[in-house]
Amino acid sequence: MTTRITTDGRDGWPVEAGRYRLVVSRACPWASRAIVVRRLLGLEDALPMGVCGPTHDWRSWTFDLDPGGVDPVLGIERLRDAYLARDPRYPRGITVPAIVDVPSGQVVTNDYAQMTLDLSTQWTAHHRPGAPDLYPDALRDEIDEVAALVYADVNNGVYRCGFAGSQESYDRAYARLFARLDWLEDRLRTRRYLVGESITEADVRLFTTLVRFDAVYHGHFRCNRSTLSAMPALWAYARDLYQTPGFGDTVDFVHIKEHYYRVQRDINPSGIVPGGPDLSGWWTPHDREQLGGRPFGDGTPPGPVRASEAVPADHAPQAP
Repeated sequence: MTTRITTDGRDGWPVEAGRYRLVVSRACPWASRAIVVRRLLGLEDALPMGVCGPTHDWRSWTFDLDPGGVDPVLGIERLRDAYLARDPRYPRGITVPAIVDVPSGQVVTNDYAQMTLDLSTQWTAHHRPGAPDLYPDALRDEIDEVAALVYADVNNGVYRCGFAGSQESYDRAYARLFARLDWLEDRLRTRRYLVGESITEADVRLFTTLVRFDAVYHGHFRCNRSTLSAMPALWAYARDLYQTPGFGDTVDFVHIKEHYYRVQRDINPSGIVPGGPDLSGWWTPHDREQLGGRPFGDGTPPGPVRASEAVPADHAPQAP
């Protein structure tokens, strides 16, 4: 569903604080983009969030983390119910992230690519003081260009490897993935961020794939030429972002591994979740400050994570 929530309400859905609910799973990289952007911009009050559990069956994501397995605001057990409220014959996959109109219980949009851009450009009246500009006018063309390459070859590329139906299709996807990672490695040797001197939408989009790379994509999706930790610039860049407020504090490695290894039984029939990798390296020094740049530009970092939205302490490595 590509309807948009905009300041002028052109699609019938105007920006309105408290009206909508962002439904996510911390397991999903596409949903994680929205979680990071929402936190960086300080939209917690304006756009409350419901979190689905990491596993599901063919009927869709469930609210099994909530008491009674029911979202306390929407009053539903499955995200599917909100899709069918909008379109009883909805023919496509039930995906996160999705923004649901609370009064009607209907999904407004699941367009993850446009969603984060709209959070940056349409919800400005509700941004926190000091919110960074993640999609600055002067850099939009370059952000879009880099993000398109990253999407085609990396964000989606790992999935093309994992779900390849033939050796030939896997080989093509594998070659494209690591050619692009090598390109990114070269780009990030001399610059702290992908575009400009501060964090932008492009960095958010790359981060959510990188943070899952060693935990799931390297083994589960057979993206195994090298681990992320074997690519020095990309690994330092990923750690730099992970240690930046708004990024690592949204990551739930337990949910990530549970989802990929338990749900995707066509790839992992046993459903066994591996014990590794060792995650302690995410908090090792990255030394990226030497490249300059300011993470939040003229803005400021977000405050502490709200207790109600904190990732359980044993689901991620703890800062020293």
